[in-house]
Amino acid sequence: MKKEFPAQTSQGAIYGLGFIGAAIFYISHAVSFWPGVIGLLKAFVWPAFLVYEALKALST
Repeated sequence: MKKEFPAQTSQGAIYGLGFIGAAIFYISHAVSFWPGVIGLLKAFVWPAFLVYEALKALST
């Protein structure tokens, strides 16, 4: 009997690369320690910013 496996997707890799890019962007623009920490937290939720800005652009 053949085992069936679910299809593997690369969503985790895309999110990971996006996280790294966002973290580098936000940390490189930070002027002190705490804005760098806030930038790192923003890097975790970058898809939310992306969707918000896309919907805002589409609504006009």
